[in-house]
Amino acid sequence: MASSINIGGMFGGISRALSHREYRRFFIANFLSTIGRWMYRMSVGWLTWELTKSTSWLGIVAFSEIFPTLLLSFFAGAIADRIGYGRVMRACQFLTTFVGILFATLVLHGSITIELILALTICYGSLEALSTPARMSVVHAMVPLEDLSAAVALGSTSFNAARFLGPAIAGLLITYLSTGLVMSVCAVMFFQFYIVLIFLRINESGRDRKMSFELCGDMKQGLIYVWGHHGIRFLMLLLGVTGLLIRPFMELLPGFSDQVFGRGPEGMSILLSSIGLGAVFSGLWLAQRGETRGLTHLVTVSMMICAVALLAFSMTGYLWLGAAFLFVLGCFMLLAGIGSQTLIQNVVDSSMRARVLSLFVLISWGLPALGAVAMGWLAEFVGLQEVVGGGAVLTLGVWLWARRVTPSMAAGLEKPVQHGRG
Repeated sequence: MASSINIGGMFGGISRALSHREYRRFFIANFLSTIGRWMYRMSVGWLTWELTKSTSWLGIVAFSEIFPTLLLSFFAGAIADRIGYGRVMRACQFLTTFVGILFATLVLHGSITIELILALTICYGSLEALSTPARMSVVHAMVPLEDLSAAVALGSTSFNAARFLGPAIAGLLITYLSTGLVMSVCAVMFFQFYIVLIFLRINESGRDRKMSFELCGDMKQGLIYVWGHHGIRFLMLLLGVTGLLIRPFMELLPGFSDQVFGRGPEGMSILLSSIGLGAVFSGLWLAQRGETRGLTHLVTVSMMICAVALLAFSMTGYLWLGAAFLFVLGCFMLLAGIGSQTLIQNVVDSSMRARVLSLFVLISWGLPALGAVAMGWLAEFVGLQEVVGGGAVLTLGVWLWARRVTPSMAAGLEKPVQHGRG
C-alpha cells in the first residue's frame, strides 16, 4: 500500500509506522493542524475568562464545543463507515478553516462577544464531532495490523506534543502580541491539513460501501456490539468515569491560573504545556513499546495515578508544583486513553470500527464537557480546588473495583485478533 523506507530501525515501532508514505504525510499535516487546535482552545478559554471572569462561563463554553459530540459523533461514525473517511475529513477540514478565518477576523476587529464565542465554538465543535471518528479510523487504512499499535500511540504522541507546543506558542503570542494573531495562525494550520487531505490516497477496502443511510439501524448495531463485548464495554466504562471526574479540570485551568495561582495567560500556558509534555514522554514510550500485551493492566493503573496526581494538584497553591503534578497527570492520562484506544482497535470488527470509535470519541470528549459544566457551576459555590479534588477521590473509588476485574478483561482484549483492515 505504501513504500517502505528506513527511518531508523533503532526506534522500533515508531520507525515501522512512519515507513508508510501515506501515513507519514497524514501524520505530519495532522500534527501541524493539531497544534492549531490547541492554540485555538487556549485562545477561546482565555477570551472567555477575560470577558466574564466566571468559572460557570468557562464550563458553558467548554460544553458548547463538546456537546455536538454528544449529538453527532455516533452518526458521524456511521456516515464515515458508509461514504468514506477521506470524504468526511476533507469536507470538515474545509469548513473548519472557514470558521478559523471568521473567528480571527472578529477578534482582530474587536467585534467578538461571549455570544459570538458560543456560536462559533458550537460550529467548530460540530465539525470536530463529524470528523474525529473518520480521522481515528483512517489510520487503520494506512498501516498494516502489526504496526497499528505503534501508529495509534504515535498519533496520540503528536496530539499531546501539540498540546504542549500549542498552548506554549499561544501563551507567548497572547502575552506579547494579540489573541487575533493566534486565531490567524490557527486558520493557516487548518488550511494546510485540508490541502494535504486533497492529495492523500486512502485504502478503504473492507469498509461497508453501501450508500443507504439507515443511520439509526447502524447506530443500534454499534451499541449492541459494544454492549455485547465485555472487554470494550469495560474500557468504555473506565473512559466514562475519567471523562466525568478527571478530565473536566482542563476546562477550568483559566480559573486556576488566575484565582489559585495568581497568574495570567502565561500561567495557563505553563499548566497546559505541562500536561502535553508529560503526555509526549509517555506517548513516545508507548509507541516504541509497540505491543498490546499488558495494556489492560496499564490502563487501570494509569487511572489510579491520574486520580492521585489530580488530588495533589487540587491541594497546592504553587504554580510550578502544580505544573509538576500535571506533568504526571499528562503522562498517565495519555497511557489510559491510548491504551484503551489501542485495545479497542485490536479487537473491534472492521465493519464496526468507525461506529465503535465514534462512541469512544463521544465518551472521551462529550462526558468531560458535561463534567466541566457541573464542576464549573459547583465551583462558584464551594471553590475550584474542592470540586476538582472531589472528582479525584470518586475516581479512586471506581479504581478499587476496576483492578479486581482487570485480569479477566485482559484475556480477551490482548489476544491477537485476525480481521481485515477497514
